[in-house]
Amino acid sequence: MSNIFKNKSVRYGIPFLVFVIGAPFLLNEFQQLRFQYKPLMESDVVREEIKKRGIKMRKPGDITLESEYEKIKDNDTRIWEIKRIPRPWEEEENVDKN
Repeated sequence: MSNIFKNKSVRYGIPFLVFVIGAPFLLNEFQQLRFQYKPLMESDVVREEIKKRGIKMRKPGDITLESEYEKIKDNDTRIWEIKRIPRPWEEEENVDKN
């Protein structure tokens, strides 16, 4: 019996297979806990705490691509002045000369 446990494939292979086969079942349990208790985070107690602290929550329809487009559609995008900013190792005077 001790010869069996001295074999490397048994000594390292069986724990590896247990880990590979058992890990999805363990992860499934953690995921179920996450989805089970997530509605508790959205409860009225949490909403009251957010209001009490003055945290502003965005609504899903506040900012859309269309609303941002309406803000910038009148800007003329053909007229740009390219300004080079100094790199961390450069001095600002050298950049302005170029």
